[in-house]
Amino acid sequence: MDLIKIENLSFSYGGNVDIIKNINITLKQGDFTTIVGENGSGKSTLIKCIVGLNKNYKGIIEINEKIGYLSQVTEVQNNFPATIEEVVLSGTISNGLKRIFYNSKDKKIANEVMKDLELYDIRKKCFRELSGGQKQRVLIARAMCSNGKLLILDEPVTGLDPSIAIQIYKTLYSLNKKHNMTIVMVSHDVDRALSYCDRVIEMKNGEIVFNDLQAKYKDGGNK
Repeated sequence: MDLIKIENLSFSYGGNVDIIKNINITLKQGDFTTIVGENGSGKSTLIKCIVGLNKNYKGIIEINEKIGYLSQVTEVQNNFPATIEEVVLSGTISNGLKRIFYNSKDKKIANEVMKDLELYDIRKKCFRELSGGQKQRVLIARAMCSNGKLLILDEPVTGLDPSIAIQIYKTLYSLNKKHNMTIVMVSHDVDRALSYCDRVIEMKNGEIVFNDLQAKYKDGGNK
């Protein structure tokens, strides 16, 4: 089943120069895709179009599932004055209901996600007291609470030690294989990311220059 279908997508920030242009992508349920490229290649701009943060684009974007989205982590996110449980539960708000209290269904979803990401036993700990890797797992859990089938992450390992980055990749790989979750991830950490993803999309100057299996990319398909 096609979960994401993008046709002839172009976007500019109000000027005459397109930041991304002529983007065509089809991703299926269960794909684990990494988007790579140099700074300014259009990776994050593409992601923001997919999740709906960039409006007024040209072309077609079809998404056949709700999106769980993790943006690039900010200092504000790193200092949430809340428990792990409260942060994860807040992800259910994006399901579209305007309410103050969480219901039993929200709590059940949050508990299941925290167990999957090995956070349940420490759910009462304060978020800002956690290690970098733990914080990132909490934010991934929060994104998953809005949807369990499509997860989009923008630079999820930026600023993390290599050993912690590997833990995050292993977590994402496990979610992909265990739950058939579709994952789209932007990463500068190309070598490590290639060890876990199925497909690679490389961008350069706002265009896609490679879109195929990661094995072909490793074999020099990006040259």
